[in-house]
Amino acid sequence: MYGLLVQGIAEYLRTTLGEQKWEEIRKRAGVRQHSFTTHKVYSETVIPRICQATVELTGVNRDDLMESFGFYFVQFTGNYGYDRIQKVLGRNLRDFLNGLDNLHEYLRFSYPKLKPPSFLCQSESRHSMTLHYRSRRKGYVSYVKGQIKSIARAVYRQEVKIDVLKEEVSRERVDVVMELKFDNYSYVHPVDCVNTTLEKAMPVNSSTFFSVFPFHIVFNRMLVIQHAGIGLLSVLGMEQLDGHSVDEVFSIVRPLIDFNWDQIISYVNNVFELCTVQSVQGEDDDGYNLSELVTDAVGDTASNDSLRRSHGRKLHADTRTLTSRSSKSVGSSDDKLRIKGQMKFMPDWESIVFLGTPILSDLDAMLRKGLYINDLSMHDSSRDLVLAGTQQSAELKLALDQEQKKSRKLEASMMQLDAEMKRTDELLYQMIPKQVADRLRTGETAVATCEVFTNVTILFSDVVGFTKICSKITPMEVVSMLNAMYTKFDMLIEMHKVYKVRRASIHSGTVVAGVVGIKMPRYCLFGDTVNTASRMESNGEPMMVHISETTKNELQGINKYTIEHRGAIDVKGKGSMKTYWLARGTDGETFLHSAEHEMYAQMVKAAEAEAETRSLYSPSPSQRDE
Repeated sequence: MYGLLVQGIAEYLRTTLGEQKWEEIRKRAGVRQHSFTTHKVYSETVIPRICQATVELTGVNRDDLMESFGFYFVQFTGNYGYDRIQKVLGRNLRDFLNGLDNLHEYLRFSYPKLKPPSFLCQSESRHSMTLHYRSRRKGYVSYVKGQIKSIARAVYRQEVKIDVLKEEVSRERVDVVMELKFDNYSYVHPVDCVNTTLEKAMPVNSSTFFSVFPFHIVFNRMLVIQHAGIGLLSVLGMEQLDGHSVDEVFSIVRPLIDFNWDQIISYVNNVFELCTVQSVQGEDDDGYNLSELVTDAVGDTASNDSLRRSHGRKLHADTRTLTSRSSKSVGSSDDKLRIKGQMKFMPDWESIVFLGTPILSDLDAMLRKGLYINDLSMHDSSRDLVLAGTQQSAELKLALDQEQKKSRKLEASMMQLDAEMKRTDELLYQMIPKQVADRLRTGETAVATCEVFTNVTILFSDVVGFTKICSKITPMEVVSMLNAMYTKFDMLIEMHKVYKVRRASIHSGTVVAGVVGIKMPRYCLFGDTVNTASRMESNGEPMMVHISETTKNELQGINKYTIEHRGAIDVKGKGSMKTYWLARGTDGETFLHSAEHEMYAQMVKAAEAEAETRSLYSPSPSQRDE
């Protein structure tokens, strides 16, 4: 799948939902790329993943979303000049849809790995038309409906209603029949117009006709080959193909139909692409040659001479077929010959003539197939395309390589930017809660983020004897001690999903919270609850968890902790308050004398002892000054 399709969807989501929502969709879909190169091939799962992520995040219906994707894509391709092609593809909507296969054939020069669908209009009336849609990709029916509606509105100023009449999904492809309801003003009843005078005045001998098309194939209703062009026989290394079944020698690549007489007749207005079942190789290669498979099917020399003499005078019908070995595909697709052209029904012969020309990417491909310039027709652009394509391929390849190199550098830069943005977000969320920070990013003022919370529990904590400890140990030891404590606090904060304003006995009540300041914004809490929690900390005792009566009531509701009554204490500004000790959890975890607290107490005692010993053998600052 080419990046042009994915980029169109990305632009639609950016336009309708915004850049931030697109980033959420991209990350949820697991898409690493921030942008998509139009001529680069991406995974077939990219669009389904983006669609699913959009549905999950927005709740929109999937079919409606895919139809919107398709509708927007038509407008999006106008940025690349394809709107001019759309306007000249057909005089009316029917001609446009029938010409889509030809448009895709044109696009194959820019997108050689294109996997296009096939379209065919049938059962046309003044107010409706039946459209057959076939594709190797599944799940894009609504996408195609959106594209048709967009083309009808933009190019033909018409509104189209589309109903899916039938949808058949197989392992290889999906076949869909749609009914298009619209003002089909261009519909006229078919009229047979034959210029019999000119026909009688200008008879054309079959040999003359066939010499103009060296890569033609003629086959009857039984799909039996009656004649093949000299150029085709030369490439295949065979003297003739007459009498062989055409579907044993060739397969249909485009349109997406089976080798069936009725289906071919229905698609005579479409470009056909055939591919040899077997590999073909040049004279200098030591590979497999198709003629080896059919030696026993061609017949004896006398019969061959008779068939060759009939060339140019009559069509020869032969019901013999290739041996069973010839129905097996040999070699890779690069070793096979692909022919593009038109199927034309010839009523006088009761046969179909395929007028084709080889598909060749460059001169190397010609050598591999055993083809030469003079094998190609002079009346079309086959020779010009091969020679001009070879001349320009080096420049185009260099330009494409440079574009891909820039794209890779851009992707690497974007990935680095993502990592830095993630680190920046983590730092920001430590200073300001994520919900508040996201609101500020959308343009809300700091005052608008202020909220009233009716029930908040606030914890104030203190390092007992911190000043004394700092005077007894070195600065690096103080830093190490605080780092160990802060790390432990951060782990608990992350575990319980709480927000740290600054180190913080425990009280519960109503607070107002918001961001204050501009140069150094801080997320702060205000209210009597904050002051009371601070007073609780001031009246606490070492190694104890001091809580208020309101917090005690909150914990009892949880029924998970053991709480001991401390008694009434006098709190500044509040008077007498009942307070409690949080003794232990119901699971046996001790809060008063846990292992961490014991370790901390031992660390403090050791630090004090070390500092005392150091002071006995080291001069005081005043002594050093003397």
